[in-house]
Amino acid sequence: MSTTRGLEGVVATSSSVSSIIDDVLTYQGYNIDDLAENASFEEVIFLLWNGRLPNKEELDDLTKDLAANMSVPKEVLDYMKAYPIDEVHPMAALRTAVSQLGLYDSEADEMNEEANKRKAIRLQAKIPTIVTAFARLRNGKEPVEPKEGLSFAANFLYMLNEEDPDEISVDAFNKALVLHADHELNASTFTARVCVATLSDVYSGVTAAIGALKGPLHGGANERVMAMLTEIGSVDQVEPYLKQAFDNKEKIMGFGHRVYKQGDPRAKHLREMSKKLTGITGEDKWYNMSVKMEEIVTREKNLPPNVDFYSASVYHSLGIDHDLFTPIFATSRVSGWLAHILEQFADNRLIRPRAEYVGPGKQAYIPLEKR
Repeated sequence: MSTTRGLEGVVATSSSVSSIIDDVLTYQGYNIDDLAENASFEEVIFLLWNGRLPNKEELDDLTKDLAANMSVPKEVLDYMKAYPIDEVHPMAALRTAVSQLGLYDSEADEMNEEANKRKAIRLQAKIPTIVTAFARLRNGKEPVEPKEGLSFAANFLYMLNEEDPDEISVDAFNKALVLHADHELNASTFTARVCVATLSDVYSGVTAAIGALKGPLHGGANERVMAMLTEIGSVDQVEPYLKQAFDNKEKIMGFGHRVYKQGDPRAKHLREMSKKLTGITGEDKWYNMSVKMEEIVTREKNLPPNVDFYSASVYHSLGIDHDLFTPIFATSRVSGWLAHILEQFADNRLIRPRAEYVGPGKQAYIPLEKR
């Protein structure tokens, strides 16, 4: 029996949701560059779940359904107020709250296709409300209800700050949501599919995925990128910081990717957004530091930046707390998780791989008094 560490290069399933071929990322066959420049996040949600772009009526219906389902049960919000606010990470709060949502959904254990699609809309709609509610509660503020007539991206920023966001911020946030929506069989998506392959429910699948995304080697990387940039502090400190990191064989967060060989195609879009937003806020040092790091790491280690690297300075420029970066990732990626969950249910087989045993053999039981 042969093994592969981390299942690297192993093809574990067939999927039409997204693909990474020759360093090109597509959603249902649409190039990510095309979608990032032209599509709303709502269009991408529909695309991932249905395999095609919506017509105007379908897009309007989805937009209305999402808006109508954004409110979170009072019981969930009340429980969030009891969290150890000063100690808990927002991803842990999100994981717990999403699990709780299943307790207040009468269709939670209904497994037919239509019920699962209705639950997908509820989950997609409620996650930004949970993230923004927690962000406000820990700052002594009350959660903000979604505002009618705003897009998905605009409503997130509105619920976070209780003010209508400007067009540039909405455009940047929408683009970030599009870029993070799906990414083939990544760790959290695989986790979701393994979970629901047992015929567990949608809420369990998304909760499991959030648990996987929480880790710093997956969704948590962008939060650590901003911590690294903050530690460096200025452009003239980039080179000595990296030299020391190279000498100590430390991992540079936000660089390299197991799948991409020539570079993450999403990074260039976030790079441009970082340049624009840091210029507007007057904090272009974050962009300049990032560019300097990209030049050195790519030259010295042949590791181009991935999607996490420039997303850090983009979210920072939008005034978002650094530990909310990964929950925002989840706000987008739940669209992909749900697409894969629906696909798994449509043609399910229990995911049960084998393991190569490497422990001791021919052991014999020794009575307790002789050990």
